[in-house]
Amino acid sequence: MKKQVLLKKNEEHRIISGHQWVFSNEIASIRGNPSAGDVAELLRSDGKFLGLGFFHPHSLISLRFLTSEQEEISAGFFERRFQQALDLRRKLYPGSETFRLVHGESDFLPGLIVDKYNEFLSLQTFCAGMEKHISLICDVLESLFHPKAIVARNDAAIRTLEDLPIEKKVLRGNAGVTIIEDDCVKFEVDVLNGQKTGFFLDQRENRKSIRRYAKGASVLDCYCNEGGFALHAAAAKAGSVRGIDISEAAVFKAQVNARLNILDADFKVQDVLEALKLLDDDRKRFDIIILDPPSFTKSKKNIPAALKGYKDINAAAMRLIVPGGYLVSASCSHHITEDGFLSAIEQAAVKSKRRIQLLELTGAAPDHPVIPAMPETKYLKSCIFLIR
Repeated sequence: MKKQVLLKKNEEHRIISGHQWVFSNEIASIRGNPSAGDVAELLRSDGKFLGLGFFHPHSLISLRFLTSEQEEISAGFFERRFQQALDLRRKLYPGSETFRLVHGESDFLPGLIVDKYNEFLSLQTFCAGMEKHISLICDVLESLFHPKAIVARNDAAIRTLEDLPIEKKVLRGNAGVTIIEDDCVKFEVDVLNGQKTGFFLDQRENRKSIRRYAKGASVLDCYCNEGGFALHAAAAKAGSVRGIDISEAAVFKAQVNARLNILDADFKVQDVLEALKLLDDDRKRFDIIILDPPSFTKSKKNIPAALKGYKDINAAAMRLIVPGGYLVSASCSHHITEDGFLSAIEQAAVKSKRRIQLLELTGAAPDHPVIPAMPETKYLKSCIFLIR
């Protein structure tokens, strides 16, 4: 018997419009006893074929949509999708060998991330279906790129939602360290042990954006991680650059990257809110402050607390910015809407008694495309404000 998922009446509209998740409460019945990670047919309530997807019996996302065609989910399927994604990246970043090759649902491969760092590939799988096909996926990637290594950076907690283990491991070849170029700034990337899949590629364009404001400026990069924004500011000839982060490993790597570029920047291990309070107590002031924190919420139920967190951290930063200076502020949680984030910053301006002008409002780099029908794919909000 075919493995099939039958939708309730009128529940097909999101899928037809381009969304790729079928939730458990939208399903009328399941046929053929599919197990976690199996490919199943998706049917309308009247039995009409809609497409194929990866099924999971215990996940809130019961089916991740793959294709509207009756086709085998084989090497040929993955090769076509990878080639389509690669053609786009070659247009976006000609000459570069570092980019996000596959951005999950946004490249019509739900539950799969593939990042390319020169001769290394770093993968993340978030669903049982992609996990089941990982060997086939590696075969296709090897045939396309002949990488030195393919590593699995499956250390994201979201994997537990599909009963997948939290792990990091080498899938093919020998993992190592490579030097990437982010515009004119070099970064050392450890594909097995670095941040996320090795580096934060999503802020690629936003790091370049701050350069126009940085010349001669005193810059404070909060949540500096491995020095991305700070070193771009230093490369743009900022007057002084300071970076702070709670992670000792991140600060150590930022110092390595500063030496790699022969750039002058001071990085310290500090809690950001505590550091901002101490700086205010000492009456320190900056021309530019950058706030690029980790996600403040992983679920809808924590949205109010997250918005308060954004308001507090932005208010604390605004108090330290000289009149005519700039605040660069970002949120990487898809649960926080653009309007919600901007509202939190407006409230922060009132709290800190500052006037603000929004100069730039952007998202992730274009190798992290957005599906308009799927708001979950529009997760990054990055703003630059002039502070009065």
